[in-house]
Amino acid sequence: MNTLLVVIPIFGLLALGFTYWRSAWVAKQETGTETMDRIAKNIAEGAMAFLRAEYKVLAIFVVCIAVLLAIGGFRDENSHPLVALSFVVGAVCSALAGYIGMRVATKANVRTTHGARTSLGEGLKVAFAGGSVMGLGVVGLGLLGLGTLFLIFSSVIGTDAESISKVMTIVTGFSFGASSIALFARVGGGIYTKAADVGADLVGKVEAGIPEDHPLNPATIADNVGDNVGDVAGMGADLFESYVGSIIGTMVLGSVFIVLPEFADLPLGGVLLPLLLAGLGIVASIIGTFLVRVKEGGSPQRALNTGEIVAGLILLVGTFIIVGQVLPETWTLGDKEFSSMGVFYSIAIGLISGIAIGYITEHYTGTGTKPVIGIVQKSITGSATNIIAGVGVGMLSTALPIIVLAAAILLSYHFAGLYGIAIAAVGMLSNTGIQLAVDAYGPISDNAGGIAEMSELPPEVRQRTDKLDAVGNTTAAIGKGFAIGSAALTALALFAAFKTTWEQTHDAELVIQVTDPMVVASLFVGGMLPFLFSALSMEAVGRAAMSMIEEVRRQFREIPALKSGLEAMNRNEGKAMVDWSEEDRAIFVEASAQAEYGKCVEISTKSAIKEMVKPGLLAVAAPVAVGFIGGAEMLGGLLVGVTVTGVLLALFQSNAGGAWDNAKKMIEEGFEVDGKKLQKGSEAHKAAVVGDTVGDPFKDTSGPSLNILLKLMSVVALVIASMI
Repeated sequence: MNTLLVVIPIFGLLALGFTYWRSAWVAKQETGTETMDRIAKNIAEGAMAFLRAEYKVLAIFVVCIAVLLAIGGFRDENSHPLVALSFVVGAVCSALAGYIGMRVATKANVRTTHGARTSLGEGLKVAFAGGSVMGLGVVGLGLLGLGTLFLIFSSVIGTDAESISKVMTIVTGFSFGASSIALFARVGGGIYTKAADVGADLVGKVEAGIPEDHPLNPATIADNVGDNVGDVAGMGADLFESYVGSIIGTMVLGSVFIVLPEFADLPLGGVLLPLLLAGLGIVASIIGTFLVRVKEGGSPQRALNTGEIVAGLILLVGTFIIVGQVLPETWTLGDKEFSSMGVFYSIAIGLISGIAIGYITEHYTGTGTKPVIGIVQKSITGSATNIIAGVGVGMLSTALPIIVLAAAILLSYHFAGLYGIAIAAVGMLSNTGIQLAVDAYGPISDNAGGIAEMSELPPEVRQRTDKLDAVGNTTAAIGKGFAIGSAALTALALFAAFKTTWEQTHDAELVIQVTDPMVVASLFVGGMLPFLFSALSMEAVGRAAMSMIEEVRRQFREIPALKSGLEAMNRNEGKAMVDWSEEDRAIFVEASAQAEYGKCVEISTKSAIKEMVKPGLLAVAAPVAVGFIGGAEMLGGLLVGVTVTGVLLALFQSNAGGAWDNAKKMIEEGFEVDGKKLQKGSEAHKAAVVGDTVGDPFKDTSGPSLNILLKLMSVVALVIASMI
């Protein structure tokens, strides 16, 4: 067992070594023309400026919470002051994961554009390499930080049942730190990207009649920065927190097995299993990344699927071997008998249900699917019918994922009890390395297309980046579904860990009865919180977007060169730039240089930093207030309410937003309805743009942030379980 404790952090180092190698490879690739390089540097500077501003605010939050945790640890004999250290380490690892992902994504975007000038395969190679740095960086930092803390604290405190209980109390702080940073990163990043996106869409597409990525659009740099801030750093922090939370929840439940006679030879088997699965997932993900290849004319989607499928098969085979080595064949807990094969079945159920939820999400949000075609058809009659159709699709899309989750919970509980539910969450997240690599590839490809548009590269380059981006939209939709499904199981695992920790600390059974008025009251309050949280984040996007729209309108109104550039475009409508007159080309180049991109970046940055504080504090304060005022039973009711409502609302918002987005894209690509080809600038297109604008904060701000809300509240409950 001591050998395994040392090996676990080494898996984390392996992942970080891989990210360093891939990052160095990306940095060596060519950046293309001088214009491409300049645009990419503007995006990178904007992204890093936001991260610096965000982390300055978060540093204050981390210090304040760490001090409170340390004071609580000194005052409460059931807690420990070292929880504060674990909290800080978790926060730093989460922030570092976002920083690493952001750095390489802003390097990979322009290099993907340059690769696409040669072939589709070269573009995919660079974009996926950038995504793999994000994916393996997240799992590497998670396992290295968590494994090292557990190794140190278990060596100092001990590995008997009472000591491991104390160690797990300390280590839960790591998940709290990761969750805190994740929530602010998701909310702040979501506000940033949607403020820029709404401004670029409404003023650029609808009012000025130019693409959102057009060099004359002042919000275009902020929009491209937002792709990195929201979809790279934000998604990375989200899955980092799920990854760590599911592992810690399972470790807490596994600590119950230490006193069982069947575990005499392997007392820490149940505690170390989730860490070993995470290590195996890192190896499987690294192998999977080498199989993502595509030739010119080939399918990027098939290439990405090949990597994921092979990684999944390696994980299943390796899991079968590991489970048999670290767990006894059978054991009895209470009046129920469990087996190592039952645990393996639970892990497989988690992995399969995650894939199923992802593909159900794709059905409701993917380009060309029946639900999205329905939204396209209803766009012909205006914005109102478009929005009604999108809301309907979002609501309908909650049914099948919830049925899959319910089946996964029942089956995994049947095979291995509460530990089975928790280990199913670990199974779902074990391949986070390659799953997040595929997901982060999307915004890199999206940025590459924007750079191609702004650099006025030949049409075939944009066609290749669009092909990569179209696959990226699918992977993003699957990734969001995967994130919501994993959030539900992770929150349930953390809830079970909270119950177990409280019972161990107080030597009493925690019974949460739905007939208890206190529990019912807190359940309703918990059910309300996701709506309040969503309202705060949606209103924040609205305020930030208003400022952005006013700024873009001001620039079109007050900068003469932008007006002249638009006039030159209109005079040469339908012509390639090489066929323009020399005078019009000169006017256009001058106009592109006059757009004040920095003002728009500044608006998004300030708005995001200011607006992210209120939703973040709500998530931390609510469980603390209910727990200390109403007790463990009321806190349990609160967690049940926020989990059920949060998962449903997250599915609805994410899927409705994704469906609106792809309906707009189908119209822009010339989809035919009743033999009539729809076009950009048509009434149907304008209605679809409005629907997409409504859906933007749904799918990229409030929806994904709810994943972290329900996990963070469960983590806070777990951290304070011994104190209430």
